[in-house]
Amino acid sequence: MSEDSSTKSLFDKSRRPYLMRKLHSLTGVLPVGGFMCFHLFENAKALQGQQQFDEAVAGISHMPYLPVLEAAILLPLVFHAGYGGWIALQGKPNVGRYTYSRNWMYTLQRVTGLLAFAFIAFHLYEYWGHRVSGDLAVEQFYPQLCANLSSTIGPVPARALVYILGIAACVFHFANGLWGFCFSWGLTVSRRSQQLAATAFGVLGVIVFLLGANTAIYFATGSRFPGLLFGAADGRGNARTCADVGFTKTQASAVQ
Repeated sequence: MSEDSSTKSLFDKSRRPYLMRKLHSLTGVLPVGGFMCFHLFENAKALQGQQQFDEAVAGISHMPYLPVLEAAILLPLVFHAGYGGWIALQGKPNVGRYTYSRNWMYTLQRVTGLLAFAFIAFHLYEYWGHRVSGDLAVEQFYPQLCANLSSTIGPVPARALVYILGIAACVFHFANGLWGFCFSWGLTVSRRSQQLAATAFGVLGVIVFLLGANTAIYFATGSRFPGLLFGAADGRGNARTCADVGFTKTQASAVQ
């Protein structure tokens, strides 16, 4: 007599794919997605000037048990990226045959996941890696970001565009993943609740993207979307652009 599936242990080998997908979905929301929102929010303080940005970076750098907190974010990130990459490569997109919206969302979720992985790896190497190795001090982050994001290939601010596209991929993957998380965990069962979730997470995605893109544009050009968070002057007389902190081509070479 075969064992009834309902009596199987949660950790039975036959249920491993189910558990892995659940864990993959959960880690995409917390801690990975939550940290992304926090990271973009903290970086937006650059719009208030270098002093506020440096204070935000220093506050994080001096947090107690920082290596433990970093591990608690990086290990789930590695799992989510690795298992998600495997899922993406196993999938067989068929949007040409079935063009309904959720099929497009399924395909875009996997494409943006791969793009987000490449962008995050590049971003971690460029800043976190150099901070951990001691090559980048707290007060050097701001001029380094000014140097990198304002650099051009001909007339094109190539690195800033990479950052904006990378942020877009990360945010879409997060917002659309929230919809998938609620659906797969049974939080949105009815068609109405799924439609409301799609609208709410779509709005959230636009807000988070504007927050991140605004900061990237600020570092690249000194401009910002008017009226957005941290965009107003704070009255403390701090430097507001790379030019305001005396940034020159010589200094750009020194921090690179």
